[in-house]
Amino acid sequence: MNALLRKEMKLSSLLLTYLFIGFAVMTLCPGYPILCGVFFITLGIFQSFQSAREANDIVYSALLPVKKTDVVKGKYQFALLIEMAGFALIAILTLIRMTALSQASVYLQNALMNANFFFLGCALLIFGLFNAIFIGGFFRTAYKLGKHFVIYIVVAFAVIGIAEAAHHVPGLENLNAFGFEHMGVQMASLTAGAVAFAALTYLSYNKASRDFEKIDL
Repeated sequence: MNALLRKEMKLSSLLLTYLFIGFAVMTLCPGYPILCGVFFITLGIFQSFQSAREANDIVYSALLPVKKTDVVKGKYQFALLIEMAGFALIAILTLIRMTALSQASVYLQNALMNANFFFLGCALLIFGLFNAIFIGGFFRTAYKLGKHFVIYIVVAFAVIGIAEAAHHVPGLENLNAFGFEHMGVQMASLTAGAVAFAALTYLSYNKASRDFEKIDL
């Protein structure tokens, strides 16, 4: 673990951000759009960015004996740490629903999205969108937060709405598979989500690094 990531975890972050990882438990909620749990995890990261902005954390970090791009890297690494912690908990709870709870009546009768690998792929996509839209947008100015977070909210809930509705479209019923049924479709959707997450995060990090280099703090 590098020094800037430790600084983010111990100095710049809020306790609230770590507590919001617990929203991953929403994966177990029947009759509820479970992808909202992913959104709340990113909301926790946003709160740390907002607190750090008010404390002039970016200026402080830039005055440290590090490259400006390392400041960007530290913020991305912290966001990834929270996202992957949340995703790990979501994945564990999803596997519980796909195995021990696969025949539970509250889930079999649920008209909303089921917890499966398609759900995990969508979760990764939303995390990637947060990194690209909010964090990447933040480093255009290293100060403004609201506009980019609002854009992210709109896009994230559009994705949630589409994902929730997808299995009601004729021919796409297999996206809502229970247990380990239709694994070809499930694994393809999870792989697509992972690729989208990696691409969105990597491309936005590179652009954020270039943008931050141009900013005169």
